[in-house]
Amino acid sequence: MKTCYLILIAFLAISSSAVSAFDPSPLQDFCVAINETKTGGVFVNGKFCKDPKLVNANDFFYGGLKQGDTSGPLGSAVTPVAVTEIPGLNTLGISLARIDFAPKGLNPPHTHPRGTEILVVLEGTLLVGFVTSNPENKLFTKVLYKGDVFVFPIGLIHFQLNVGDKNAVAISGLSSQNPGVITIANAVFKSNPPISDEVLSKAFQVDNKIIDAIQKNL
Repeated sequence: MKTCYLILIAFLAISSSAVSAFDPSPLQDFCVAINETKTGGVFVNGKFCKDPKLVNANDFFYGGLKQGDTSGPLGSAVTPVAVTEIPGLNTLGISLARIDFAPKGLNPPHTHPRGTEILVVLEGTLLVGFVTSNPENKLFTKVLYKGDVFVFPIGLIHFQLNVGDKNAVAISGLSSQNPGVITIANAVFKSNPPISDEVLSKAFQVDNKIIDAIQKNL
């Protein structure tokens, strides 16, 4: 009985550790990502590790996090700094993004399947919010001003809207080297190949013509 009890405790401890970890914790100082594998290397979490002897400071550097182009229809631009931009982020479980907003600009409803997001407003005024999962679908919203911080839990649909009359800027930190992003409208109405009108019209309880109009606009 005592042995079974110890095995159970060990199993629960391992399970708890696995559940709480999103990106794998590194077992070395760093594992700079490389795309080519001619020189060999170890495959870690979707990336091969660069030979530590060949690593240099530029592997941990991203130059000039500049303002994005907000002239598009949404009036916003997201500039990610993840493992693709900084290879040294591989296995470190963190990344960030700069988000620029024109007046009334929107970062539309989206999710990050692999990371929680924490956002700080550098300039402007943002209305932010997220929606909990089914069946409650509870909406949490807050108006943020310069210096304010807000958290979006992993996997939940969230958004940011510039409610001011001037440009706004925010920085988001994410708890993954590659948090991913699923923009809801694009995923539903711009899938490849397209989801059938029958499915979408029934899901949204609207006429096929409305579905076609949305797909055309996107």
